Amino acid sequence: MKVFRNDALINRNKQISKYASIIGFAVLVGGLILGFIDPERYLIVQILALPIGWLLSQVGLYMAHRYLRRPRPDEALDEALEKVARDGRMYHYLLPMPHVLLMPAGPIVFVTKFQGGDISVQDDKWQQRGVSFLRKLFSQESLGNPTKEAQNAVASLANFINKEAPGVEEVPIGAIIVFTSKNSGELNLQGSSIPAMHFTKLRGYFKQKASRERLPAEHYTALREAFDQEAGEAVATVVEA
Repeated sequence: MKVFRNDALINRNKQISKYASIIGFAVLVGGLILGFIDPERYLIVQILALPIGWLLSQVGLYMAHRYLRRPRPDEALDEALEKVARDGRMYHYLLPMPHVLLMPAGPIVFVTKFQGGDISVQDDKWQQRGVSFLRKLFSQESLGNPTKEAQNAVASLANFINKEAPGVEEVPIGAIIVFTSKNSGELNLQGSSIPAMHFTKLRGYFKQKASRERLPAEHYTALREAFDQEAGEAVATVVEA
């Protein structure tokens, strides 16, 4: 498997995460200290410090979960797929969607989720339990609706293909929802219309799907060229697995 990774973007967002978290915390603490010093004089500063500090902290949290948390989503996917997608080309943070695997049978988009707790889905309605309100507020994003995210990712990739490889018609685009936390709770994901699993289950899933019908050679070549062109000089590493 060839892995194309935008290391420049990853490193840049790591720095944004660190600085946003530090500055956000400093703003919150500064506002608190000024409140003790002279609450009347610094009332406006306190009022502004709370939302600004919280917003910066959330930006840092958002970036940290994607670019600092280990394993990062790209690392978890590579670990799971390197031996079962040998003829694949994985693009991380280079295409309109963060993680896209191009296989001879067609492209697959991955929607990655780090959230912990007990997660279940029924008729594409997702629920998360076992996580306190304060943890959700200060250390974890909302789960959202991974099914809709996957559907939107497929639509975005289809639009990209229509624009950059117009000669490829009706290409099948797969989608998989992947949970990457190593300390996740119970996952009950059978009620999702889109395949959903922990990243440790990906290898077995791909072995079962190994017999998928391949695209016509000219369509696969057109997709590969379009993806590589979009990646362009942003590719920092190419790893043969």
